[in-house]
Amino acid sequence: MRAAFDALGPWLNESPVAQDAEPDASAALAGQRRFRAVFISDLHLGTPGCQADALLDFLKHHPSDHLYLVGDIVDGWQLRRRWFWPQAHNDVVQKLLRRARKGCRVVFVPGNHDEFARAFVGHSFGGIEVVSDAVHTTADGRSLWVTHGDHFDGVIRCAKWLAYVGDNLYEFTLKLNRHLNTWRARMGLPYWSLSAYLKGKVKKALNYVTDFEVAVAAEARRRGHDGVVCGHIHRAEMREINGTLYCNDGDWVESHTALVEHLDGRLELLYWPATPATHVSHQIEQVPA
Repeated sequence: MRAAFDALGPWLNESPVAQDAEPDASAALAGQRRFRAVFISDLHLGTPGCQADALLDFLKHHPSDHLYLVGDIVDGWQLRRRWFWPQAHNDVVQKLLRRARKGCRVVFVPGNHDEFARAFVGHSFGGIEVVSDAVHTTADGRSLWVTHGDHFDGVIRCAKWLAYVGDNLYEFTLKLNRHLNTWRARMGLPYWSLSAYLKGKVKKALNYVTDFEVAVAAEARRRGHDGVVCGHIHRAEMREINGTLYCNDGDWVESHTALVEHLDGRLELLYWPATPATHVSHQIEQVPA
């Protein structure tokens, strides 16, 4: 737990009036796309799987008025077992603080891997608001409930020890994945996700994902919202479930995905670097309860 708090050190010690090391001229970089809101989750800073460089590049090219950090930003579970904190992870924290200083409203909704931050709900660090959940109203008037989503995970609720075991297995799969894709890159083959393949092939995993999505959408509907934005399951998705818009912004371990709101209120899932989305549904579809 101490390691997890140490990881937040830059957040806690950062002066809100510190000078921004990044020149303002960077805002005029060619290729930037400004959005009304950006939602990202499951960065898992503090683990070798975190794609910090890709995330930094994404944030650099996508300024926004609102930035929602939808949980599992820092991986306290892994940091408790082994300290891992390279410079790129510090750079991500500094980038988020810089966003807040520049006038972007940055909202942090802790997840299960950074649950230690729930003790700071109601506080603000370096201009970053820490809340248990949030409500975002789009430019076209839709109300979106923003939550990490772990409270709807039956494993987390009923057998947290099993979640820790699963987390270790997931980290092992990611390690295998990195070796596999190093070999594929040498062979000139594109990136391929072993863990995403396994999740897609295991029927129980599919049922788990569907149950999670339906439960989160149902709770958003019960609370009177038009939709929900969540993370947790590392599966980027945007679809309608029984009249409620379900958006999952994916992760920055495997998929490099974010949910964005255009200035006119349109929502879109983005990959970074931009590539054709082959396994992310951009279409609205009905799912039985």
